[in-house]
Amino acid sequence: MIALAAVNALPPDAFVSMLAGIYEHSPWVAEAVAGGRPFASREALHAAMEAAVAGADADRQLTLLRAHPELAGRAALRGELTAHSAREQGGSGLLEAPAPAVARMQALNRAYAERFGFPFIIAVKGLDRATILARLEARLGHAPDVERAEALRQVGRIAALRLDALIAG
Repeated sequence: MIALAAVNALPPDAFVSMLAGIYEHSPWVAEAVAGGRPFASREALHAAMEAAVAGADADRQLTLLRAHPELAGRAALRGELTAHSAREQGGSGLLEAPAPAVARMQALNRAYAERFGFPFIIAVKGLDRATILARLEARLGHAPDVERAEALRQVGRIAALRLDALIAG
């Protein structure tokens, strides 16, 4: 972990590099907030990042959603996840699931992506495989605008958890 004061003191490029993975494959979020330093708290940094996402146009938000990997998807099974995603999915038991559970997750992932145009996103910390599957099934019934908002909310929760693990205080 690194102290917030040290994060605030980084040169802009180093700040962006350190926080580039907080939002999956989307360093533009860190770039958008770099000029807002110093942040008084980790929560203030997260709020600024969330505001940058909320202020982005719909296409950029969709690109952010599409940057997330499928849960227990091909990238996970091939070991191609980012370090953050691998830890998160591994902690939920998704990467060690029996073949029938993986097949079910992949079928639901396909149905979700076909319906909404981006992968199912959920902050998996503290959730077990059965809970994740149940939430995926339930969210398949959402209207597209409701689900897009929920997916963005989940991205924000994931980012907050990643910041909590990276920055002390």
